[in-house]
Amino acid sequence: MPLPDERLDKLAQINKSAKIVPDGIRFLDIAGLVKGASQGEGLGNMFLGNIRSVDAIAHVVRCFESDDVVNVMDQVDPLQAMEIIETELLLADLQQAQKALEKTQKTAKGGDKTLKDKCAFLEDIIKKFNDGISARALNVPAEMIQEYQFLTAKPMMYVANTDEKGLPEKFKKVLDEKCKKDNVNYISLCAKMEAEIVELPLDERPSFYQEAGITEPGLNRLARAGKDLLNLACFYTSGPKETRGWLVPHGTKAPKAAGKIHTDIERGFIRAEIYKYKDLIELGSEAKIQEKGLTKLEGKEYEIQEGDVVHFRFSV
Repeated sequence: MPLPDERLDKLAQINKSAKIVPDGIRFLDIAGLVKGASQGEGLGNMFLGNIRSVDAIAHVVRCFESDDVVNVMDQVDPLQAMEIIETELLLADLQQAQKALEKTQKTAKGGDKTLKDKCAFLEDIIKKFNDGISARALNVPAEMIQEYQFLTAKPMMYVANTDEKGLPEKFKKVLDEKCKKDNVNYISLCAKMEAEIVELPLDERPSFYQEAGITEPGLNRLARAGKDLLNLACFYTSGPKETRGWLVPHGTKAPKAAGKIHTDIERGFIRAEIYKYKDLIELGSEAKIQEKGLTKLEGKEYEIQEGDVVHFRFSV
């Protein structure tokens, strides 16, 4: 899903770029997770495995009533739907931790301190899972998340799927309270309307938005919410050939960011010439940025920042 970014248009206009290429967020539609999935109900095991491979979770919650759309639950109940998924992910993590503990206990008999520490960690987190506390709420160390792939450690947001009238107040209250309690965010959109919009030619979409009273497409808001959830920063490369956006995790160092473009650039990284997007907008050209001394030369330890415009120097 392309990430909407007006900065690309302005960069391309100033640098007279022939084309614009946005970066984007990839969303995978993982359906079929139902009550009992952790015990293999429905296609539970397969879908839980799919969830384990993603970087974050966007849980789509039905927030509209219609006899024309099948509902797997007895009634439209966003809170119940959220809690079912939450419970299934937690139960899957509990099983994962219990299996890991059994395996680690067998190999820890030799007195290895690292293995004993892992056993203590797993015993503690099993107690927390049994108490209904997610790994996300426990601030589990990154190395433990990497090793055990706990589902409830993944960043999460809710997507309220509404009808054309928007989010009903009774459901909004439920989402507000639930998200505040869990310290997560949500957005609302009408999936049916968004599906109709993407079928329209690009030149017809603005008039559709105007007639429908839409100030911004829901998919744009979803892409931006995904960027925030994944804690990504956007940097740019810009010149006569193209202006392109690149998404990398916050804290990514310059050589690793260069590798997003091409592995040869990362391997032969020398330095990065960087200026800020806001400086280009204020001054109007790269030449004026250079006159003001606002282009910086950065080395291998530089962490890419949101809005950096970068030219990588490399040799292979």
